[in-house]
Amino acid sequence: MANLRYTSAFFFISLLLHVPQLARSDPFIGVNYGQVADNLPPPEATAKLLQSTSIEKVRLYGADPAIIKALANTGIGIFIGTANGDIPAMASDPNFAKNWINSNVIPFYPASKIILISVGNEVLLSGDRNLMNQLLPAMQNLQNALNSASLGGKIKVSTVHSMAVLKQSEPPSSGRFDPNFADLLKGLLEFNSATGSPFPVNPYPYFAYHFDPRPETLAFCLFQPNAGRFDSGTNIKYTNMFDAQVDAVRAALNSMGFKGVEMVVAETGWPYKGDANEVGPSMENAKAYTNNLIAHLRSMVGTPLMPGKSVDTYLFALYDEDLKPGPASERSFGLFKPDLTMTYDNGLSKTTQTPSTPKTPVTPSPTTKKPLWCLPKGGVSDAQLQANLDYACGQGIDCSPIQPGGACFEPNTLASHAAFAMNLLYQKSEKNPWNCDFSQTATLSTNNPSYNGCNYPC
Repeated sequence: MANLRYTSAFFFISLLLHVPQLARSDPFIGVNYGQVADNLPPPEATAKLLQSTSIEKVRLYGADPAIIKALANTGIGIFIGTANGDIPAMASDPNFAKNWINSNVIPFYPASKIILISVGNEVLLSGDRNLMNQLLPAMQNLQNALNSASLGGKIKVSTVHSMAVLKQSEPPSSGRFDPNFADLLKGLLEFNSATGSPFPVNPYPYFAYHFDPRPETLAFCLFQPNAGRFDSGTNIKYTNMFDAQVDAVRAALNSMGFKGVEMVVAETGWPYKGDANEVGPSMENAKAYTNNLIAHLRSMVGTPLMPGKSVDTYLFALYDEDLKPGPASERSFGLFKPDLTMTYDNGLSKTTQTPSTPKTPVTPSPTTKKPLWCLPKGGVSDAQLQANLDYACGQGIDCSPIQPGGACFEPNTLASHAAFAMNLLYQKSEKNPWNCDFSQTATLSTNNPSYNGCNYPC
């Protein structure tokens, strides 16, 4: 008999989770547009680039008028910010806040779709207690300025937080904020709750792996098959670090009584290169994280504590910022190059990418595209097959055919059930070769594994 410990969970998953057709535009996918660089393309070119992708939101770290104007009439949501240095004046002088809105919002809105303003960035981690205490008054004055301009219900005000505001995050259900910030956060969250604005936070699985560089941690961070991490507080097994980090913040919000405050992932990404002594940066890892995160968001599975929806997520970053200090990884998060080509295939283009034209003309041989199935390699251990099975069915695909009574339940073996689930997840993806990897335990095959009444999709 096969190991059946997964079957009861699959009934629940198949009832709740379904993978939709991949949309050409994804309202929950945004990107960070940093400008600490001297080689960026003109804002107009960037606006056209963004319109060719499924990205529907852009976060600026300031309020550059050239960029805001270039995004006019594109329908792209714009998340702008004030500088940390503006907070004292904005907190003490309502007219400063009013003038800020008059300069950075009124001339552009609504043609430029400004949706959110962050007052500062990671202020609670600044170490400046005076600045922290001025944050809420600054947000209130900015909100009042928006209200006076009849924009209070249309543009939200908040502030972006580092994950370091958490004192505890493991397991996710134990997520709690640092008591040193308790009073400040209570006031900020009351503001979020009263105005309907979100709580933006910056989760980075990359940094989790950086400080725990074990192979199993890397798979957990890259959304690849892994044994998972069990949360005894909720009896939930987490299969990726992104969900675990986001749910830790969700649990912290809930524990303070702010279940109604929505979250936004203001930054998350993975560097494609780094210095020789840096752990984790690589083109392969960056591609895996970005593509798997996007697939996870598109599945609409959500997180265990926020199922059935995808939290708005801003990828870091649109371009490399070559003037940033620090290790090489700090300058290597860009999804696109200054010439507007992709750093790696990130799955964000609305159209199929056309390969670059070879310098020497080549006449290709005529080929017939054969159907492919994603199947386990020979000799894969039962433990790895179980991990692949749990992972695939945890991504929202319909695993009911391998449940008792299903068309593919027999033969009732772990190998057969894993093969069906792995292939189904691959077929629901963008069908790139890396979508059939499963920690190097799967391969693409031209041999149709379907049998009797069990059909393996292709």
